Amino acid sequence: MKKKLLFLTFSSILYSSFAFTQSARLITEELKVLNEIGEKLWLSERNWRNFGKDPCRDEGDWHDFVKCDCSFDSNTTCRVTEIMTSQNVSTVLPSKFAELQYLQILDLSCNYFRASIPSEWATMRLSELSLMENTLFGPFPTILTKITTLRYLSIQGNRFSGPIPKEIANLKSLEKLVLSSNEFTGQLPVALAKLTNLTDLRISDNNFTGKIPNFISQWTQISNLQFQGCSFEGPIPSSISVLTKLEDLRISDLKSGASTFPPLRKMTKLSILVLRNCLIRGPIPRYVGNLRNLQTLDLSFNNLTGEIPSSFSLLRNVDHIYLTKNDLTGPMPQWIFSSIKNVDVSYNHFTWDASGPKICEQGTINVVESYSSSINIQDDIHPCLRKDFPCTKSDTQKIFSLHINCGGAEVNINNTIIYEADTERRGASSYYNAGNWAFSSTGNFLDEDHDFDDYMLSNTSNLYNTHDSDAYTLSNTSELYNTPKCDMELYTTARKAAISLTYYGLCLLNGKYTVKLHFAEIGLTDDNLFNSIGKRVFNVYVQGELKLIDFDIVKEARGVGIGVIKSYTVIVKNNTLKIQLYWAGKGTTGIPMRGSYGPIISAISVDPHFVITRHHRKRLDVGLIVGIVGGVTLVLIIMICLWRKGYNMNRNQPIEVDQMSHTTSFN
Repeated sequence: MKKKLLFLTFSSILYSSFAFTQSARLITEELKVLNEIGEKLWLSERNWRNFGKDPCRDEGDWHDFVKCDCSFDSNTTCRVTEIMTSQNVSTVLPSKFAELQYLQILDLSCNYFRASIPSEWATMRLSELSLMENTLFGPFPTILTKITTLRYLSIQGNRFSGPIPKEIANLKSLEKLVLSSNEFTGQLPVALAKLTNLTDLRISDNNFTGKIPNFISQWTQISNLQFQGCSFEGPIPSSISVLTKLEDLRISDLKSGASTFPPLRKMTKLSILVLRNCLIRGPIPRYVGNLRNLQTLDLSFNNLTGEIPSSFSLLRNVDHIYLTKNDLTGPMPQWIFSSIKNVDVSYNHFTWDASGPKICEQGTINVVESYSSSINIQDDIHPCLRKDFPCTKSDTQKIFSLHINCGGAEVNINNTIIYEADTERRGASSYYNAGNWAFSSTGNFLDEDHDFDDYMLSNTSNLYNTHDSDAYTLSNTSELYNTPKCDMELYTTARKAAISLTYYGLCLLNGKYTVKLHFAEIGLTDDNLFNSIGKRVFNVYVQGELKLIDFDIVKEARGVGIGVIKSYTVIVKNNTLKIQLYWAGKGTTGIPMRGSYGPIISAISVDPHFVITRHHRKRLDVGLIVGIVGGVTLVLIIMICLWRKGYNMNRNQPIEVDQMSHTTSFN
């Protein structure tokens, strides 16, 4: 009986609320304001005809984007309290939003708003404002610092520049502040220390200067702190130790100021810990293995020494561990190989013992170049485990050219060049060997909207102006304008990585080569819509030498979907070519979706500067060839004549090198 009475009472409340809402109406003044705003936004493109239609009564186009409070005047009057629209709106921000006096939440993220913030907005009393992923520009909008009621502010992914003003201290109620992926400069102002209610601060991908300030200790309530790719100097201040509520800490790519491991012992709530390329030296503290809530641990690209703490075997909730590119020693712990987790310990100095790996193919465990150079004399250890991946083949087994269609199937260019297939889908902590080449991939995409990572990039937009035929993965299935059909296939796919991607050319003859790296941005668009706002930035190394820093394919190619080739003359001395792409925390991370960042590459071609003989493989510098073209021509004429008379060709005749296509073919 009591349950029946409770059900009837609850039903009566729902009916009364529904009835009140149906009878209540939005006040005329605010309905007029919505109409004026609607005419200026995307709604005007839909033949805006909503005059007199009440969104609080589920009428008109606005009702999908507006929430109302209809409790005014004894439940007869409604006021607009929330507006949320992400519809690729392309215009300036309407000042009329300020006339909605009861508006508390305004979310205009993922549009194409331009210019800056209207001065009229200073009178608003918002609690939440998101202008994330637009094209707003200018200095930090101090207008926003006058909205002192703000608890959440995001202007991530715009083009704001200059220093953060001291007026930021006015926003004392702020709990979440997101400034990532802008062009802010200067040092972090002391005024930020006054935002003691912060629980979430993200300022990655900016151009700040100076050190991470000690005043971060004032943010004792913070649970999410992200300082990736900010150009800060080290070291990480010891004052970070008081931030015991941290659950997500990401700091990367500090410019100078080496230090030992920061004091994080009391941060037992951490689930994501990224301290990548932070110039950290010395041993990994044992307590890191006691941070039992960790799911992602990234300590890669530091100068960590000593052994991996045995306590790491207790990290039962962790999915990804990256200890890549350190100076770790001792034997590899056996828990690594009995784990179903993704573990990357590549590029270290471990000591081999009988229980250690002898091959690199270890599933989700990446151990490439993980042993010290002292094991190079051991014949039973695969070369991939050794420093610089030495070649053990004889000269007659070595290669002198290489072509890879990164992220795609085999491609035959004009029946002269075959780009080998590269369709391995793994990438978080993986190694793949195709025989003449291999790749090592490090990193998973944090904050993705789905549960799996795809390292094969695909695209549905057009590519154009891609003239050169040398071209986890991207693919494009649509038409490429002004591009020969044979070339299209090279630029319709790409391999991507979250942190680092290294390609190896294996057992190449020593000598001089032309290395061409083929790029095309096929993950973004170029249509003045939200997807075109994204920016991919990464670094490129060839043979350990930094060739491209903050490389932006779109900027270099002057557009999306346009192929660009970077060509380098490289000396191969130890029969191994190494090409590395590295994400240094720069660029947007949420366009077209969260987790969209990291380096990509479409194809690789490697061609010799020398002529090869079949048996002796003598090398002649290409420069010499130019000087003897006349002689070679005469010899060819004589040989053709002899052939016609039945004479045999010399078996040691040089293999022809086609200088136009940069390939080598056998006659």
